[in-house]
Amino acid sequence: MEFEKFSQKRTIILLLLLLSAALAIATITAERVRARMYWQQKIDPWVAEELADRGQAEILVLLEQQADLSAAANIKSKVEKGAYVYQQLTAAAEQSQPAIIESLEKSGSEYRRFWVSNMIWVRADALVVEQMARRDDVARVLANPQVKLDVLGPPVVMNKAEAPNTVEQNIVVVRAPEVWDAGFEGQGAVIGGQDTGYEWQHPAIINQYRGWDGSTADHNYNWHDAIHENNPGTAPGNPCGFDLQEPCDDFGHGTHTMGTMVGDDGDSHQIGMAPKAKWIACRNMEQGWGSPASYMECYEWFIAPYPLGGDPFADGDPSKAPHVINNSWSCPPIEGCTEPEALRQVVDHVRAAGILTAHSASNAGPSCGTITDPAAIYDASFTVAATDNNDLIASFSARGPVTMGESTLLKPDISAPGVGVRSSFPGNQYVSMNGTSMASPHVAGLAALLISIDPSLAGDVGSLEGVMGKTAVRLTSSQGCGGDGPDYVPNNVYGWGRIDAYAAYQEVYDPFYKFFAPVLFGAQNEYNLNP
Repeated sequence: MEFEKFSQKRTIILLLLLLSAALAIATITAERVRARMYWQQKIDPWVAEELADRGQAEILVLLEQQADLSAAANIKSKVEKGAYVYQQLTAAAEQSQPAIIESLEKSGSEYRRFWVSNMIWVRADALVVEQMARRDDVARVLANPQVKLDVLGPPVVMNKAEAPNTVEQNIVVVRAPEVWDAGFEGQGAVIGGQDTGYEWQHPAIINQYRGWDGSTADHNYNWHDAIHENNPGTAPGNPCGFDLQEPCDDFGHGTHTMGTMVGDDGDSHQIGMAPKAKWIACRNMEQGWGSPASYMECYEWFIAPYPLGGDPFADGDPSKAPHVINNSWSCPPIEGCTEPEALRQVVDHVRAAGILTAHSASNAGPSCGTITDPAAIYDASFTVAATDNNDLIASFSARGPVTMGESTLLKPDISAPGVGVRSSFPGNQYVSMNGTSMASPHVAGLAALLISIDPSLAGDVGSLEGVMGKTAVRLTSSQGCGGDGPDYVPNNVYGWGRIDAYAAYQEVYDPFYKFFAPVLFGAQNEYNLNP
């Protein structure tokens, strides 16, 4: 009897042990399945497609550790704000990237480090992609496709002799000449442009280039080329070349946008909003093709420009950063930008550094909900729609609202002329072009005018945007995008309306404001744009 009881107990214990072992094995198996699913979910689908088609892919390895820049909002000086952001971002990257770099070097992978977002560009095969995705310190493995510039039709070329000898109508409509007459033409402000490059010796923009003193050129800190010869997809025989040591435009688009911002040949062609502002630039597209990495490289250089051939981690100088950057480009998912969040953090960090980013809304209109591409979709971007000279929305101008996950943003933020805009073009030419690409430079130019009127606005992105929105010509739409009523302002077609430079000047230069507001309200300006 005792033996039977003992045998039964032993059997029960054995069964319990077997059950425990089975449960443990099942748990381990489930954890392994979950882990496998988890690392695969970290990989952008485009990357998997590229690996299947080509055996390798350009990826962006986004690290878990990111810098906390919240304290930047309390820094008043733009230079100090930029320096703080640069220090925090580079420190986070220097601290967290070495282990990943060691792994990439062991695999022989080509890579480039970034700090504007804690990210590493890699040309990777399937094994390296898996290694990166399996790492606990890696948040995402993002795609880095080549993306074609959104351009509306060929430019209408005008010989200089055929071009009108007058201030352009689009500049007159927004009343910039009235601000010039008051003595403010953008002096003291610096505009940044990232585009297809720039023909810096064009007579309309040469004297405004910060790298030109009237007799000699110095491109250090004033020019950067993010288009490198080893980029896949770059066309052979580029008319400018690669890794350029001085500005050149291989497509014409960039030169046109810069003319709208600062263009004035000193004679009879006044095509720009802020003719006394200075400009610096970065090429982010190769004959109209860019990528998230090339856009990111330019954003990084703008926060802390470094000299030709310099080290972005060691040689950046935030005191040489621009006040505003024009971005007449987009990165659509249909052409490979399958991760809409890829550049959001980057744009957030540029804004934290005190730099306004004007972004074209894209030419995907006229339907509602057509503002869908980075970087116009971000809250930190000041997104610009295109109007004609009669203040009617251009049919091609994309509309809002923007939907990202569970959040909805009213977009665009503002409007400006973008139909039949005549500006500078390579070959000392002037051409007429259409697009939201032509609208956003007006906004960048107005930001420069405002800083020349009131230098304390430098670095205060919210106030710059607020002045422009508060003083815009109110325009309404019956299209009903996002549930807008016919009298809603702002709305998802025009934003706050079409910019009005002289009304903005009056807002900022009012004698009461100039002399008493700093005493009553503090030195920094506050303009509330909340609907």
